[in-house]
Amino acid sequence: MSTPNIAIHLPDGSVKEVPQGTTPLEIANSISPRLAAAAVVARLTPLTTNATTEKKAGDGEGDSEAAMYAAESAAGPRLVDLSTPLTADVKLELLKENDPEALKVVRHSAAHVLATAVLELFPETKLGHGPATDAGFFYDFYREKPFTPEDLEAVEKKMAEVVARDEKFVREYEPREQALEEFEKDGDFMKTHFVTKFTEAGSQVSFYRNGKFVDFCRGPHVPSTGRVKAVKVTKVAGAYWLGDEKNPQLQRIYGTAFFSKKEMDEHFARLEEAARRDHRVLGKQLDLFSIQELAGAGLIFWHPKGGIIRKVMEDWMREECLRRGYQLVYTPHVARVNLWQTSGHEGFYAGNMFTPMELDDAMYRMKPMNCPFHILIYKNSPKSYRDLPARYAELGNVYRYERSGTMHGLLRVRGFTQDDAHIFCMPSQIEDEVVACIDFAEAVLKTFGFSEFKVELSTWDPNDRAHYVGSDENWNFATRSLENVLKAKGIPYKTIPGEAAFYGPKIDVKLVDVLGRLWQLSTVQFDFNLPARFELEYVGEDGGRHQPVMVHRALFGSVERFFGVLIEHYAGAFPLWLAPVQVGLVPISEKHTAYAAKVEAELKAAGLRVEVDARNEKMNAKIRDFALQKTPYILVFGDKEEAAGAVNVRTRGKTEQSSMGLAEFIAKAKGIAASQSMEL
Repeated sequence: MSTPNIAIHLPDGSVKEVPQGTTPLEIANSISPRLAAAAVVARLTPLTTNATTEKKAGDGEGDSEAAMYAAESAAGPRLVDLSTPLTADVKLELLKENDPEALKVVRHSAAHVLATAVLELFPETKLGHGPATDAGFFYDFYREKPFTPEDLEAVEKKMAEVVARDEKFVREYEPREQALEEFEKDGDFMKTHFVTKFTEAGSQVSFYRNGKFVDFCRGPHVPSTGRVKAVKVTKVAGAYWLGDEKNPQLQRIYGTAFFSKKEMDEHFARLEEAARRDHRVLGKQLDLFSIQELAGAGLIFWHPKGGIIRKVMEDWMREECLRRGYQLVYTPHVARVNLWQTSGHEGFYAGNMFTPMELDDAMYRMKPMNCPFHILIYKNSPKSYRDLPARYAELGNVYRYERSGTMHGLLRVRGFTQDDAHIFCMPSQIEDEVVACIDFAEAVLKTFGFSEFKVELSTWDPNDRAHYVGSDENWNFATRSLENVLKAKGIPYKTIPGEAAFYGPKIDVKLVDVLGRLWQLSTVQFDFNLPARFELEYVGEDGGRHQPVMVHRALFGSVERFFGVLIEHYAGAFPLWLAPVQVGLVPISEKHTAYAAKVEAELKAAGLRVEVDARNEKMNAKIRDFALQKTPYILVFGDKEEAAGAVNVRTRGKTEQSSMGLAEFIAKAKGIAASQSMEL
């Protein structure tokens, strides 16, 4: 009996008829041996589905576990080994080394190489799991004796041997009950847990073998260990089993892998540059902000220089809000628990809120967001369709409970200022308002020096009713409205199912910084839930009462986080309009202090931020100190300049110096600051 044929649809539109059971590697070889040699992994898309969305990979341990162990979904695109037998008509893509998904696969394979090396050197070790991450990979191990730096060197050397052996990654299957019995017999408590959690009774369990090493995993993997061409162990850290400090402490070995040494060298060069730009280091060096242990973690103290930059940021934002038709409001920092019960935050968001405080009249909570407060302002007086849209904006302080291990400088804190706005409008106005929010977000990025951004549309999961509120009709209308805006503006976007807020879908705008890193800051969220919960109304043109819809939007995201990103983007060398000290004055000697006072007065009268170094120090020392503070302009003057009413100008980042009249310099600096130029 002959093997039936199946149809393989290729990216160029051609279709290959091949016997059932043919592998992607065989198809690649039939096209070109060079293609077969370059292919890393295959992507299969069923012909019977129109799935175009993709689920965002989670960062949590549970998500990474599920990614490795849970059964693959046949409904949408999925990655498979090149050796996978094809059993049905399918779309086939062969991913090569330049594909980001292929890089994740090689990193997952590198984790197996790491585990292979560890077991060969330290056979008493028990295995946890080893997922790929955005930066590389890690693997959790249980071993009573801590790994030393010398051990890590030995592991990396052994990994090179495993790569050189070029062992094939082979997928094998074993009955679940047999797998559990073997793991329990060997005391592999973590593998026992994973098999129990992610497989069903009576099922076949997926393993991957390379040489003598076997690991519970669904894959996919590169064809062989030899494809892990550049790999490096980076560090070891502690991690409690299942994140519970009552459980055994594991040792998590981190590493990274690339397809070439050149790519790896570039990666570590980027890491060095990122370390040079670390906002926590620069914040201390430039005296911008601090976090005080006595006050508590995640609480930011803005120092005078950081405070000046914050003022400039907030002034710009408030002025833009007014220019774009927003009204400024201010609201309290706390509210009765009853308010959060009405809004739904008490049920959906309590784990992220500060614990309640008992006062004499009720229980109160610190606010994690401003939206219920703006709703109360809206509700305080009757509204007509003529009053809509009503746009309320606030730079309001909010407080969220972040666990102690998750906070990171300005980027993840417990108290922050959100540039929050809420727009109440008629359903017919919603798309125009979302367009205006996207335009505003683009203006923020452009003004503060970011030329590139990426957009995601987060939608709900209709099968997960426990985490979302509202009808299918409302969700479909809200999602369609956001899609229409993005399509009308011609903005490419990625749809992320299951990542919407509990009250509606959202658009996230992620800026790309000078190092190519993505930062989640601006967001525009549709909300049909809160207007219903608070029974908001407006009188329509027909005289009837109608419920408005609501848009949440934050463009900085938070002032603190945006400031942290600015520090790293500019490496602390802010453009003139943002710099806390725009001009440093260096009188050559004490006899020039009177002229220094005159120069300072004229610069300040022109609206420039100035600092005079009148210390009895050498001129070069003063210049160096201003340069270390990344001051945009340093003006040096002595007898010659004083006599001519001039200054000697040293510009940050430039080696040449120039002498010009004071009035000429003031006109130039004022123009650059007023234009918010990135250039000096």
